[in-house]
Amino acid sequence: MAKVKKKTSKTFTLKMVMNCVEHRLGGKRHLNLSFKELSTVPNCIQKVCDMHEVNLSRNLIRKVPDFIDHFVTIKVLDLHSNYLETLPVTIGRLQNLQVLNLCNNRLTALPCEVGMLWNLHTLYLGLNHLEALPGSIVSLKELRHIDLSDNRFTRVPFCLSRLKELETVNLDRNPILPDQTQILEYVLPEGFHLVKARLLCKSCLKRCQDQKGNSKEAGVKFKAIYLTSPNTRALGMISYCPEFL
Repeated sequence: MAKVKKKTSKTFTLKMVMNCVEHRLGGKRHLNLSFKELSTVPNCIQKVCDMHEVNLSRNLIRKVPDFIDHFVTIKVLDLHSNYLETLPVTIGRLQNLQVLNLCNNRLTALPCEVGMLWNLHTLYLGLNHLEALPGSIVSLKELRHIDLSDNRFTRVPFCLSRLKELETVNLDRNPILPDQTQILEYVLPEGFHLVKARLLCKSCLKRCQDQKGNSKEAGVKFKAIYLTSPNTRALGMISYCPEFL
């Protein structure tokens, strides 16, 4: 019986890396190493650390190297669809980072240093093994969008209520506990999306306010109110974001 050849990581030289650098308008440079069958991040990319965006998605990477903090100018870091189980604490030094995509990995926790990404506005964490978020998340004052779908959350992370700029939260397909679903009277069957009231059309906002009034009569306390979609042309189903007092 013929042996199945094991897939091995490609060896990347600096020349090969340079061939993956894309030049965009405004002088922005993007390093695109997606779909390169990499099991490790090549050391030689340290020679091209003045990037606006680095794409290492769809590889076989198990570890983000400590030298990731050399990319001080980076705005977008895409690591989705790898085999990451942890992140280095040095990731917190990427203080110009605006978008971080960690979807479809094996993360069980995030380092507290993630809370140092003060300019981050979009964080993708779907399809991992997360059960909780670090308390330092409350320091992400610019965070507007967070995807937590397909993880292991049993409760809505309380720290999210401290993020005043948040516009959307995706908690689809998490094992939310029954007491949570009882409080969140209109939670979607598979999870829920949260959108700030200021993004809603008048029709959706009125419906949401009416439902909020009914919930107050039932003894449920809310500080903020959200819908699953920004207007009536979308899903049209209501859910709430309670802040537990």
